[in-house]
Amino acid sequence: MKRILIECGWLVTMDEKIGDFRGAQLLIEGSRIAAVGRNLNAAADETIDARDKIVMPGLIDAHIHTWQAGLRAIGSEWLGPDYHKNIHANLATRYGPEDNYLGNLVGALGQIDGGVTTILDWCHNLTSLEHAERSVDGLEESGIRAVFAHGTAKPPTKPGELPYTHVPHPRDRIEALRNGRFASDDRLVTLAMAILGPHWGTYEVAEQDIRLARELDLLSTSHATRKPADQIAPGGYTRLAKAGLMGPDHNLVHGNYIDDEELKLLVEAGASFTATVLTELHGHVAEPVTLRVRKAGGMPSIGIDVEPIVTGEMFREMQAALLHARWASLRDNAAAGNPAPQHIPVKSREALAWATIGNARAIGLEDQIGSLTPGKKADLIMLRANDLNLFPVHDPLFSITDQAHAGNVDTVMIDGVTRKQGGKRIFPDAVLNKRRAELVASVERIMREGDFTLKVA
Repeated sequence: MKRILIECGWLVTMDEKIGDFRGAQLLIEGSRIAAVGRNLNAAADETIDARDKIVMPGLIDAHIHTWQAGLRAIGSEWLGPDYHKNIHANLATRYGPEDNYLGNLVGALGQIDGGVTTILDWCHNLTSLEHAERSVDGLEESGIRAVFAHGTAKPPTKPGELPYTHVPHPRDRIEALRNGRFASDDRLVTLAMAILGPHWGTYEVAEQDIRLARELDLLSTSHATRKPADQIAPGGYTRLAKAGLMGPDHNLVHGNYIDDEELKLLVEAGASFTATVLTELHGHVAEPVTLRVRKAGGMPSIGIDVEPIVTGEMFREMQAALLHARWASLRDNAAAGNPAPQHIPVKSREALAWATIGNARAIGLEDQIGSLTPGKKADLIMLRANDLNLFPVHDPLFSITDQAHAGNVDTVMIDGVTRKQGGKRIFPDAVLNKRRAELVASVERIMREGDFTLKVA
């Protein structure tokens, strides 16, 4: 088993018991972290000189629709109805298995390039088993760690057909995946169910889907995006919680319009919430849920969501989540008539926790990733501390959360395997160039078939 010793300039572990170090060493054995500290006196097959770098856990993106990578920025000025009209009611219906493969491969490589070592891929345009299998092929080829959340398409209802809101998750397809390539959870890409939930489907469908996920021992995750008047099953999450169907094995995405009482009930049941702050600030009236989850005693989680509308860079998502939580805290304090706070209400470390520990917890992998703890997987990144936007580093935590961006990512390691080094991704250039050309051809065909034209003011 190969042993790698990393000589760190700064080490941010996100493990409260271990802490952070200047001039630390980190030892990797195979796919796992073996030791962290100073003067380990450890024999190693390879030593990495990272004395001019910040070594930290890989970022985790807890919610992204990776298949949409080829549609980046086409909806930068869209509102919610534009997204659903153009994507789900049109372009998504024209994706085949190979289109998803290309989007997932290029999208996952983009995430790795930006310092993300794990994603929850909320794949919700699937219409066949082959569609799902090729989507997973793209993830696996990239080398990223991923939870593949199998979802279903949301096309316009044809005459004589049930609307998607009344259609349960396809048991045959999810069982084929669970009993096939996902029979073991000891793999880099694992399986989850991206279900409708009571905002987008009937209560009966939500209950059936969650029971199916539990039967197959899978995480389930649902979009909670609608105002009460627009929900298919208003109060559905409360009903599910009271029926014992909400717990750590269910993840709600967004939750902006969930009231405080229902949110508290769900947090107490152990369910997780993932906010996608950049997307939500772009197009929602109700603000992101991070601060309310925090006040209710839960650990917030964050993700990118839709690259057709916002950047896929997790550093920017983390910074936006932190700044929004600080602003909202100050606003709420002033509205309550309280004196001005003497200290910043939300610490920078909290935001990094949301992007690492909180996201690992939300996607069911906290025992494996999220901190540089001996025994956990060797998923880490290194930032160049001498880059002019970071230099000089006084506190590496502040440099990460308040100053860094994807361009500072020098090295990415996933499961003990180096996927980016010296600022260059380790993936065959010839293959990537071919896939890029294929992705362009794919989305051009999809847009042409959908009679979609990008209108620029």
